[in-house]
Amino acid sequence: MVVASDGFPPFGPGRHLLSVQQFDRTSLQQLFDLADLVRPIAERRAVCTVLDGAILGSLFFEPSTRTRLSFESAFLRLGGEVTTTTGFTFSSMAKGESIADTSRVVSGYSDVLVVRHPDEGSVAEFAAASVVPVVNAGDGTGEHPSQALLDFYTLESELHRRGKPVDGCTIAIVGDLKYGRTVHSLMKLLSLADNITFKMFSPPSLELPVEVEKYARERGHRVIDCDAVPEALVGADVVYATRVQRERMTEEVLVTANVSGNLLNKRLLAEADASDIIIMHPLPRDSRMDSFDLSSDVDDLPGLSIFRQTDNGVLIRMAIFLTTLGCSADAVKATIKQRPWDATLRWN
Repeated sequence: MVVASDGFPPFGPGRHLLSVQQFDRTSLQQLFDLADLVRPIAERRAVCTVLDGAILGSLFFEPSTRTRLSFESAFLRLGGEVTTTTGFTFSSMAKGESIADTSRVVSGYSDVLVVRHPDEGSVAEFAAASVVPVVNAGDGTGEHPSQALLDFYTLESELHRRGKPVDGCTIAIVGDLKYGRTVHSLMKLLSLADNITFKMFSPPSLELPVEVEKYARERGHRVIDCDAVPEALVGADVVYATRVQRERMTEEVLVTANVSGNLLNKRLLAEADASDIIIMHPLPRDSRMDSFDLSSDVDDLPGLSIFRQTDNGVLIRMAIFLTTLGCSADAVKATIKQRPWDATLRWN
């Protein structure tokens, strides 16, 4: 078997998607090319029935809005159907059913599963017992591969708008670097590029895991620890902010982190002369006072890319489904049609 990275089989037809380490630069570009192809469908400019008759099993054992709806919308946009359950309360796991039994049963009803679970490694357990491909939609503090894929795609698109490549870029990553699984996956995926500089800032006790930093360094990238957000912003092309994952922390960790105020706002950007920087965030954004997150006062800045990120999530996840179910670009093109309705917003 050909191995993409660190023992993970490469992502492709009939394969689970558990980690970004299943990609190399070539397979990543192939996925992005598929995403470009389905953009008119994701943007409601066309319709497609390539997955007519296929069923997605959507299993979310942890709260989710964007990721769950994005995956389900992606499958529906391709002509498939969705069965779904959310939370342990509404599944037989509340009755003591094992992950293996749940996976084997539900995979017998579906053509592909999307699974989110609060415990790291649990999605891999689902995959081991499933008879159909499983896509990891987030496993505790482990990985979130589809988020990293849409983040890389967005970052590359935003840099391209400015005439810059991903290779050689500088990205400031600020916020909760310990529990923020999106950071772990994104840094691993960006390590496929060349000569990236990562400038990192986090509150005390929320530092980047050593193994993630080591992963990037071993692949020739620079990882610079910063003492403050403005220091991380200086010279950066992009800033990637993450909220504090309070639901994963003990009270002791929260007290040590001592987080309050804004993580990133216009004042801090101006202090670093970075008001035109590309601003990314995996969302959700905690908009409450003293949440230590991305302030809404940056929403009118031209570099704000957070909603283009969420839009890109649908087409990236469409590309994931097409790949794992073995649908070629030609098959997609053969079933694309002009939409039969008018999706233009009119406000009278």
